[in-house]
Amino acid sequence: MSTTDAEKMLRARLGDRLIGADQAGFAAAREVWNPAVTTQPAMVAKCTDPAEVSAVVRIAGDHGVPLSVRAGGHDWAGRALRDGGIVLDLTAMRAVTVDTSRRTATTQGGAITSDLVGTITPYGMVAATGVVGGVGLAGLTTAGGYGALIGRFGLAADNLLGADVVLADGTTAIAGPDDDTDLYWALRGGGANFGVVTELRYRLHEVPSVLAGILMFPLTEGRAVLTGYAELVAEARDDLTVMTGFLPGPQGTLAFLCPFWSGPDLAAGERVIARMRTLGHPVVDQIMPMPYAGALRMFDASMTPGNHYLLRSRSLATVSPAAADILTDAATRLGPHSALIVNHFHGAAARVDPAATAFAQRTPHHPVEVIASWTPDDSPDPHRDWADQVEEALTPIALPGGYPNLLGPQEDARARDSFGPNLERLLTLKRRYDPHTVFSAIPALVDR
Repeated sequence: MSTTDAEKMLRARLGDRLIGADQAGFAAAREVWNPAVTTQPAMVAKCTDPAEVSAVVRIAGDHGVPLSVRAGGHDWAGRALRDGGIVLDLTAMRAVTVDTSRRTATTQGGAITSDLVGTITPYGMVAATGVVGGVGLAGLTTAGGYGALIGRFGLAADNLLGADVVLADGTTAIAGPDDDTDLYWALRGGGANFGVVTELRYRLHEVPSVLAGILMFPLTEGRAVLTGYAELVAEARDDLTVMTGFLPGPQGTLAFLCPFWSGPDLAAGERVIARMRTLGHPVVDQIMPMPYAGALRMFDASMTPGNHYLLRSRSLATVSPAAADILTDAATRLGPHSALIVNHFHGAAARVDPAATAFAQRTPHHPVEVIASWTPDDSPDPHRDWADQVEEALTPIALPGGYPNLLGPQEDARARDSFGPNLERLLTLKRRYDPHTVFSAIPALVDR
């Protein structure tokens, strides 16, 4: 490995857009969303076009320097960084273009959710995205992409029409239903393991507004809220996707319901939400029609810049009484910055053939996010212990596997389980497209 030689070649290509560890501005350049990540790369290569991306990939490979890719940088585990490696930084590549006649949008590889949603909102259109505006679209989409429109429109990956990818040898491939179909299959659920995605093309949908917001209930009503949620979503139409769980508040922990009604019949949505209100005595009731972009801003406000984060997760077939008990008990010990989030996978996403994309978890389920958060001057130990205890309590009633974007880098066995019968095809494609393991965002796809 010759980091020095690689740096010289990159400097000749990128000039001052290559930032070494000994340079001013490096700390800001290596920064990711979670300050708890302490990984120290050797340099950050800020690219502005696919040709520069290809050059960085080639130089890193030729000199045996570890490579990582930073788009949104929102992964809690900090997989956008590798110790002693080159960070291929896409944050300058965030352009979004819209074709209203075809109802499609094209984004560059560094675009984040708010870039896309903000661009298409004036046209009365939505895209199937996650619920946090700062999350990178490439990382979200290639792993699957749960979101608030999943019931009606499916995963983000289900709405990916094609992509341009710089492969491990620096060449470019076009993935799509009429191009490289194997790569297209792998990109829809296999994660950022097959190359650097420099462009993504998405299907859009006409939805001028959604009926959305939040209901919050006293902690003492938490079990009733979770039980009512389970009953309600068991019969939910595709138009309705609901999140639930527990959030900290100024006066203490509160249970919440966050519905997203995306159907045209708002009166039907209002009836469902009226039923939600009867599950307890809401202390916050903020449900109204709003643009999809406005609904996503609710979640951006829940993230405190500078806080440290750690995630644990388990997926449940249903939020059973036992699960409600575990989560409600965990909520009594919730830290002032932590959260418990239960997501809702159903509808259109659940009707896709598991073999049609690399994403194989097509049975309706409920991914639980156990989010431990603390201030930089606080000890992480009690928060980590709490998260581990919640995950351990859920394990006996949980489904195998998990969502790779929520799993830790050491949870290879669970990541492999998540791919189910698709794993062998993914491993075969990994050997074809990346035989020397240049990309290792999900170590489970590296042959042992």
